[in-house]
Amino acid sequence: MARDTVDSTPIETVADLAATLDEGSKPEDRFRIGTEHEKFGFCLKELTPIPYEGSNGVEAVLAGMEGLIGWERIEDAGKIIGLADDLGGGAISIEPGGQFELSGAPLDNLHETCREANQHLAQVRQVAEPLGIGFLGIGMAPTWSRADMPRMPKSRYEIMTNYMPKVGSLGLDMMYRTSTIQVNLDFSSEADMVRKMRVGLALQPVATAIFANSPFTEGKPNGFKSFRAQIWTDTDGDRTGDMPFAFEDGFGFERYVEWALDVPMYFVKRGTTYYDVTDTTFRQFMNGALKGRIPDATPSIGDWNNHLSTLFPDVRLKKYIEMRGADGGPWRRICALPALWVGLLYDKGILDQAYELVRDWTQEERAALRRDVPRHALQTPFRSGTVLDVAKDVLALAQEGLKRRNRLSDGDLDERVHLAPVEEGLASGMCPADVLLQRYHGSWKGDISQVFREYAY
Repeated sequence: MARDTVDSTPIETVADLAATLDEGSKPEDRFRIGTEHEKFGFCLKELTPIPYEGSNGVEAVLAGMEGLIGWERIEDAGKIIGLADDLGGGAISIEPGGQFELSGAPLDNLHETCREANQHLAQVRQVAEPLGIGFLGIGMAPTWSRADMPRMPKSRYEIMTNYMPKVGSLGLDMMYRTSTIQVNLDFSSEADMVRKMRVGLALQPVATAIFANSPFTEGKPNGFKSFRAQIWTDTDGDRTGDMPFAFEDGFGFERYVEWALDVPMYFVKRGTTYYDVTDTTFRQFMNGALKGRIPDATPSIGDWNNHLSTLFPDVRLKKYIEMRGADGGPWRRICALPALWVGLLYDKGILDQAYELVRDWTQEERAALRRDVPRHALQTPFRSGTVLDVAKDVLALAQEGLKRRNRLSDGDLDERVHLAPVEEGLASGMCPADVLLQRYHGSWKGDISQVFREYAY
């Protein structure tokens, strides 16, 4: 999210909050695909993270992108922190450690998604290369320590940085040293949302395994395939996880709201000022807990939307559903991640089959997958086989889902082409981290700097 919302509509009841989520329901012919991807900026010569300020920093890249594409600049206390296309074409934002993110536009199909990603990467290269900057697609910074990471001048990040050590040991690593690819998808009704949330939550560790791409920390193997996913297990238990309650009878918009109401807030924004309210839940806010502490202590829809954006479950619900389990990676995987989930969730028959695949998984099994996949990825044992076996079934469903979506004319390109990286990985039984480790121990001869040369965009 590039810009925190400022909708001042007052909240009257808890039902109002559920209604804001239900507003996302739309007919299937209006379903869209929104893809987000992050990447690490680095100095081409030194292979160090780029600072915020200076001629070779994040600020310069954002200013260059502003001049190139003409999007509106977003500022925080006078500092540029992002760009937004007010015509609905997406936004560019910066994560706490300078990770450069495109939040893509809501698009009709996967071909448009891939074109958008490639255009963005080409534009970033055009601006960054003359500044001596490159960008790396990987799930975690492979060589840099936490102390090496720059800090971006966003008020919400200062609040989060102070809060994270109070609720977990790895939250600062999540903020400053990880990178992801996500896809945002639509639902047609509350029942459709529930089914998609359950499939998404159950299969999120499988997606993590398929896209696992963070096996290095501070210049050496860290013992995990997706250390990024491991970080999420010790970040903040109040606002992360696989949400077991989503599988209980009666789950829907109101139940998600009831959970969100009891998560501590990060901030309330009034004007351009961010107030630290990390000791207050949204429910307490609604009950008057911030009266006298902030100007205009009446909760608004804008406050609620900002709060929803600070919740980090494996699948996040807003007016759409966010799939959050994948590591950052090379450009082909920016296209492959949405292809996997669109194939699974956007054809009702395939969604039903995916639901049948996971329907009898127990909470203990789902929790074990979430616990073990970060270390073992596709080789994680599951029932009588491994996650690789499940991933192959999931891929077959996604392929069929995309086939059903496509009504091809002569010369049209089948959306299934975007699943090619997943097909290749599952055929070999290797996730991206397995390939990185193979190269590290083989042709790279332990020289991890090679990752910047071979995996830069």
